[in-house]
Amino acid sequence: MYVGALELDVLLGDVHSLKEKRSVVRPVLAELRRKFEVAVAEAGHLDLHRRTLLGISCVAADAGHVVEVLERCERLVAGRPEFELLSARHRMLGPEDE
Repeated sequence: MYVGALELDVLLGDVHSLKEKRSVVRPVLAELRRKFEVAVAEAGHLDLHRRTLLGISCVAADAGHVVEVLERCERLVAGRPEFELLSARHRMLGPEDE
């Protein structure tokens, strides 16, 4: 079993309140869940209205599949015009990581 985690630090565009932030971020979280069957959450910068930290995780029997899914998630977020991807950090745990 392989577990992959992806941390995306994102700058939001024309957002002026936490309520607007939620209205921009929630649909993207839902789309990631629906398209890629991953676990995803807003995991940081909760008190800032123009920044967010998205945490995405995937579990599979094949490490290559985990990497592919997380890369597709990163591309989806990076391709959103209302987001500017500041950084992405990938992590992988496998059978050898006890």
